[in-house]
Amino acid sequence: MAPSADQKSSISFTGTLASSAFAACFAEVCTIPLDTAKVRLQLQKKAVGDAAVLPKYRGMLGTVATIAGEEGMSALWKGIVPGLHRQCLFGGLRIGLYEPVKTLYVGKDHVGDVPLSKKILAALTTGAVGIAIANPTDLVKVRLQAEGKLPPGVPRRYSGALNAYSTIFEQEGFTALWTGLGPNVARNAIINAAELASYDQVKQTILKLPGFTDNVVTHLLAGLGAGFFAVCIGSPVDVVWYEVVNYPEHIGMDLPMSNVQV
Repeated sequence: MAPSADQKSSISFTGTLASSAFAACFAEVCTIPLDTAKVRLQLQKKAVGDAAVLPKYRGMLGTVATIAGEEGMSALWKGIVPGLHRQCLFGGLRIGLYEPVKTLYVGKDHVGDVPLSKKILAALTTGAVGIAIANPTDLVKVRLQAEGKLPPGVPRRYSGALNAYSTIFEQEGFTALWTGLGPNVARNAIINAAELASYDQVKQTILKLPGFTDNVVTHLLAGLGAGFFAVCIGSPVDVVWYEVVNYPEHIGMDLPMSNVQV
């Protein structure tokens, strides 16, 4: 997450970007099976016409087990390559730029606690800038994750991440790599604001409690709080984004948002 005041004086801006990107990539490797399960659950067709259809995936762990059983364990890491591309760009920028942008908004001579409004504004800014650059990686990652929903025997459209980038570019045009940019900027700016600002605020509050210091336990508690706020606030826009970038011809399903233009 965002570095502490002590860290800011000892780590260069380049070092902050690099360490942020590395941390984000490590987290991506650890959590992408859950992310893949989340994508499948969000895109799952609930009904056909008036007839109810039993959902294929049930719950997070049930979805993980179903994917692993039907497609193999490696399917849970589907999209890991563009996921790492995404984290190198988005993760590095959203976290690495947070402190400089926050300082820009409050002024370099500011003394005392930074107002929560400034933290939120700084996180909104870095989230929007980061994903505006990294949008193609997000698009490819989600499409690769969603391809597992195609019926057996239907050929996969992409053989891998690099093939997906080139195929989208050749068949849909360069600008198609930024499909869904508006919802994605809103999604990631909101989630980033909820995550970084709440992390900063929770850590600041914890450090004022007796017995707490700026150590691993404090960072862990602040991170848990930040993750909770980010999921609660960002989930609605998260669902919209996945539906925008996964239109019918890519995943073999009808979208409830038939008026979405991509």
